[in-house]
Amino acid sequence: MKINMLLSSCLFGLLCLTACNPEGGEVNDYTRYVNPFIGTGGHGHTHPGAMVPHGMIQPGPDTRIDGWDSCSGYYYEDTTINGFAHTRLSGTGCADFGDFLLMPTVGEQRTEFLGTESQKRPFASAFSHEKEQAEPGYYSVFLDTYGVKAELTSTERAAMHRYTFPESREAGFILDMDYNIQQQINQVMEVEAVNDTVLRGYKRSAYWAYRQDLYFYAVFSKPFTHTLYTDTVQENGKEIPVCKMLLHFETAEDEQVLAKFSISSVDADGACKNLQAEMPGWNFDGVRADAKKKWNECLSKIAVKTHDEDQRTIFYTAMYHAFLSPNLFTDVDGRYLGMDLKVHTTDRKHPVYTIFSLWDTFRALHPLLTIIDPQLNTEFIRSLIKKHQEGGIFPKWDCVSNYTGTMVGYHAASLVTDSYVKGYRDFDVQEAYKACLRAAEYDTTGIVAPGWLIPYVMPKARYYKNTLGYIPCDRENESVAKALEYAYDDWCISVLADSLGDTETKEKYARFADAYEFYFDPATRFMRGLDSKGEWRTPFNPRSSNHRNDDYCEGTAWQWTWFVPHDIPGLVKLMGGEDAFVGKLDSLFTVSSRLEGEATSADITGLIGQYAHGNEPSHHITHMYNYVNHPWRTQELVDSVLYNQYFNAPDGLSGNEDCGQMSAWYILNSMGFYQVCPGKPVYSIGRPLFEEVTINLPGHKTFVIRTHNNSKTNKYIESVLLNGKPLDVPFFTHDDLVQGGTMEITMSPVPTEWGKQKHH
Repeated sequence: MKINMLLSSCLFGLLCLTACNPEGGEVNDYTRYVNPFIGTGGHGHTHPGAMVPHGMIQPGPDTRIDGWDSCSGYYYEDTTINGFAHTRLSGTGCADFGDFLLMPTVGEQRTEFLGTESQKRPFASAFSHEKEQAEPGYYSVFLDTYGVKAELTSTERAAMHRYTFPESREAGFILDMDYNIQQQINQVMEVEAVNDTVLRGYKRSAYWAYRQDLYFYAVFSKPFTHTLYTDTVQENGKEIPVCKMLLHFETAEDEQVLAKFSISSVDADGACKNLQAEMPGWNFDGVRADAKKKWNECLSKIAVKTHDEDQRTIFYTAMYHAFLSPNLFTDVDGRYLGMDLKVHTTDRKHPVYTIFSLWDTFRALHPLLTIIDPQLNTEFIRSLIKKHQEGGIFPKWDCVSNYTGTMVGYHAASLVTDSYVKGYRDFDVQEAYKACLRAAEYDTTGIVAPGWLIPYVMPKARYYKNTLGYIPCDRENESVAKALEYAYDDWCISVLADSLGDTETKEKYARFADAYEFYFDPATRFMRGLDSKGEWRTPFNPRSSNHRNDDYCEGTAWQWTWFVPHDIPGLVKLMGGEDAFVGKLDSLFTVSSRLEGEATSADITGLIGQYAHGNEPSHHITHMYNYVNHPWRTQELVDSVLYNQYFNAPDGLSGNEDCGQMSAWYILNSMGFYQVCPGKPVYSIGRPLFEEVTINLPGHKTFVIRTHNNSKTNKYIESVLLNGKPLDVPFFTHDDLVQGGTMEITMSPVPTEWGKQKHH
């Protein structure tokens, strides 16, 4: 595996901030510290393709078709490659895409149907990781079956392929139109040769995105002859359409054949314009260099100093993963497909994005962006507002302008409120406020439908906002998880309403925010399902999981009991006070990790006791000790997660990457802090990993975190200075950070009295 991820110690001095030095000088190449293979094994579901930050197109290798670990199309344990598709998701628990698979071939082009159980296409090639290379914006592999070297790079909307062929009279490509990930339904497939170097086509598929329209435009550097192969095969009583374009040409020894490939969700003309605007020539190395430059602009937003090469690689790979999604969805001419599935045009200065995994990313990714790229985060909020206007409601999980209805809560309210209270308000605040209120009244969970149907879905007010005051577990699935996340989002609305002077709404939603209290059972001290008669669901087992078919969501009572980030003092009171709270919290991390149930959720991973770092509902819990006079416990538990749940290896993530959330948690916590409650602009201090961190803020400001006496064994904080003044509490504010300055942290090998105060 040829990855530039290890530096000799003599290069340590190059870890200066010259990449952000306005006076110029040598620019540090942060991409050398990225290992795109982290998360491609285990259940991380990442991929090593050649993307630019937030790119519309995601060209890369596809190694498997079906199964949970095919979510990105690539899995590190596989030994064959089906080809190189142009769309995919990063680190999700659900799959989609895998569109327009291109595969170079030498010799006979095989097209027989191997069955939907097969992970391979008949034209798949063997490969080895020893002949595979990945870096931000570039991917390469040697296809052993054909003797062809494949290379990929990209711009935002276009990919460039470069293939080095052996001498052959039977060289060519297969463009597989019916290929996709996890057996999607191909409803329409059209492809045509415009001339002997140009292809264009269209595909409509249905899967997680219930209607995905995608167009492509492709130009080849070498003329070809072509054969269109179509068929319909029968399997298990179903008709499966087949559509492939076979290209043919002759090649000399080591001849390079290039292909340029662009996409659009609007039309083929949009794809053509995208290609002409972003990739007019054939300079593969130039496109690769530009992609590297774009990545360095992102990666250099935070500079870390450390002698631990693995930790540096994990950090910058986390930065890389954090800048993959959401994805650009606007063509170069400003057109895009709206949530009403109609074509709209937007100001090119404010492009529209898609792939919003909000249930995951509201927790850490968007708070991270409010620090290092608040303007980009504002653009994401602008996109969500447009989606509300076009579809009638904020999406929970927007996938190419489809309401997937996936997950619970309505966390666009969190993004809006957190941005507003931090002072980033360059969006239509009143429209965003209206959209938050709309989302609070209607539930799109499980709804897979065009936006115009959303007003007819079940209103949330039917139960806990007007009638019972809570969601009865005998009327709604995942009632506890829904209610706890609604309570948090309702609190966000109350904060926003208060900021906007809407006192009546503020008081109303502040009451809704307290609804979490209904679900707390003082006898067991767990959040439990309550039925419509006011009775607790029985039998009750806090370690029981029945994936997406119980009172919780991808978790158990052990994990969900702690999701009250907006009112930790209230939860402490329910638990019986600080000592009782600490005792219960300690038990979370020390009880058996055994799960029980007929269909335990595969998402409950990364277990420390019953704390599950591999899934998002647990991500704030380690910092709750800071609120109850036990900051040293936060320090040692954060240390445990940083060192034991993230690795510089393909299985280096303890759960799905989830569009940047797992990585954003690492970025924030490795710097030494975390935002427990988005909407409260306060950071909780944990355990810094690095000798020095420099956050390069907008306006040429910096915030430096310098750690003294730091080592793997010195994981406890002895003292903290903020701009030269002692900081006696384990918290600081967003204003403290963005104004710039220095935080100096001195570490100790044993727990200390630092930060041990009452906090409310």
